[in-house]
Amino acid sequence: MDIEALKKYSALHPKPAGLTLQYGTAGFRTKAEQLDHVMFRMGLLAVLRSKAVASTIGIMVTASHNPEEDNGVKLVDPLGEMLHPSWEEYATQLANAEEQELQKIITEISQKAAVNQHKDASVFIGRDTRPSSEKLSQSVIDGISVLGGQYHDYGLVTTPQLHYLVCCQNTQGQYGKATLEGYYEKLSKAFTELIKQSPSSGESQRHLKIDCANGIGALKLSEMQPYFPKEVQIYLYNDGTKEKLNHLCGADFVKVHQKPPRGLDMKPNERCCSFDGDADRIVYYYKDATGHFHLIDGDKIATLISIFLKDLLAKVGQTLKMAVVQTAYANGSSTRYLEETLKVPVHCVKTGVKHLHHKAQEFDVGIYFEANGHGTVLFSKAAETKIRQLAKEEKDDEKREAAKVLENMIDLINQTVGDAVSDMLVIEAILALKSLTVQQWDAIYTDLPNRLLKVQVADRRVIDTTDAERRAVTPPGLQEKIDALVKNYKLSRAFVRPSGTEDVVRIYAEADTQENADALAHEVSLAVYHLAGGKGAPPQP
Repeated sequence: MDIEALKKYSALHPKPAGLTLQYGTAGFRTKAEQLDHVMFRMGLLAVLRSKAVASTIGIMVTASHNPEEDNGVKLVDPLGEMLHPSWEEYATQLANAEEQELQKIITEISQKAAVNQHKDASVFIGRDTRPSSEKLSQSVIDGISVLGGQYHDYGLVTTPQLHYLVCCQNTQGQYGKATLEGYYEKLSKAFTELIKQSPSSGESQRHLKIDCANGIGALKLSEMQPYFPKEVQIYLYNDGTKEKLNHLCGADFVKVHQKPPRGLDMKPNERCCSFDGDADRIVYYYKDATGHFHLIDGDKIATLISIFLKDLLAKVGQTLKMAVVQTAYANGSSTRYLEETLKVPVHCVKTGVKHLHHKAQEFDVGIYFEANGHGTVLFSKAAETKIRQLAKEEKDDEKREAAKVLENMIDLINQTVGDAVSDMLVIEAILALKSLTVQQWDAIYTDLPNRLLKVQVADRRVIDTTDAERRAVTPPGLQEKIDALVKNYKLSRAFVRPSGTEDVVRIYAEADTQENADALAHEVSLAVYHLAGGKGAPPQP
């Protein structure tokens, strides 16, 4: 380690006094002007991580669905997964270190994590379209260079594309070519093969309106358009040429406000979808003939994919184990439909993509989506090998054709992480193959009315939960109070959980009517306010 160079460059990326940040599921996120030192130091950390695992590591500069003024950074592990939890701790230490401690902390991390200093380091960098992203990714490069790492700067990419590129690189091309062209070719080839099989393949153009959140999704979909088969007509809105990133648009806005984004005119029964700012989430929606808005969220996407894959797995006649992984936020109707009607096992885990991804890896086919539209499907190595073998060698025509469809699905799905572009193509292919309209998809089950609220508290740590965050252990008496309130309403449930990032407690309630869901959520928020140290005025209905 060149100590003089480290000192010199570190001084060029000084840490603002008194600022402490925590590396969470989303990496670091805050106002862009506070991040210069963090970016430099994450460049340093990526080099250490790369040497420790003797693989290429990814660094993505993005703050996803946050406002345009914010930015953030997350590291990508060798197979395109999120950074290992033990290294989240190192990231936090390094980001918050005072300048004079930097060298000491780098040495400590290197010892603890058995970093082999003689190994070469390689880092892939990507960034979103925020005004601050280019300068911040330059700071990352400074950090990588100081410790003698090699880097490849992919420039503007979606977050899932960077995950994909890292995975391709570390599987020596087995997962695909580590280029954007490779990504477009792999996905569009699989999609084209699937669309060919659809009952109405030649005649009807498939129209889809896409709200790109004024973000990177618009750029990348435009690049990908020449690869699409001509049956597919996509129309891009909020493409970033006029308005601000994520402002009154994008998947998060649509999901939270349950209304269409600004800048997209919807005609009755038209299929529309929204990406978030870095294109790793997607939700669908439409307006019916009476002008009523219908949201199709991650739960319904997971259900559509489950119906389709269950049917194919039955056709190939293999005993492959399929399951759906949800969080406590999943709508009760979706859980009931999957378990009771479709007879697919459902597992509930703590909120956060890493928990869902981890659980989904336990099955031959693991489907996971958060209600917010972030999700994907994972196939075990054994399942994938079996399916590819059947697609090649199976004598029975029906079985072989079903295996081929599954094989194309495996290639179309980005298994490293939720990917709005990939998920959109998966959904479009399934709707075409099953000849489903957006209304028929929506009608599979009816969501229970629900309400999300938050209560400000002095210290979020007073709330501790268990049973995948569905029950509160502390403070004493809170869970009993919630249980008593829930008993007053039909088809109801409610839970509370501390936010991962700020001193607020999040409340979710659902019941048979919107009025009851609202009332239950309000009553639970009062219980939290009184029993868990609420701040300011009590919640108003």
